[in-house]
Amino acid sequence: MELAKITSKGQITIPIAIRRLLGVKDGDKVMFVQEGNKVVMMNASVEALLEVQDAFKGVADELGVEDEQDVVDMVKAIRAERSGDYVCE
Repeated sequence: MELAKITSKGQITIPIAIRRLLGVKDGDKVMFVQEGNKVVMMNASVEALLEVQDAFKGVADELGVEDEQDVVDMVKAIRAERSGDYVCE
């Protein structure tokens, strides 16, 4: 358990062990989420990434993406389409 004291301006210093656990450093943002009668602090960047991953679940299967090379090929094809070039496979 870690404790932090609240200043008169409502600020706290996040203990180093908690910063390490969350993977946050100077300039990073954290978010506070209410879960019942508790408030949970999260690394905002990690939480955003997890939400994006959830949103895209199943999309790789739908697009037939099986590995990193499939992603590279897809990016090349999209770039070629946008530049007016055509990619022969």
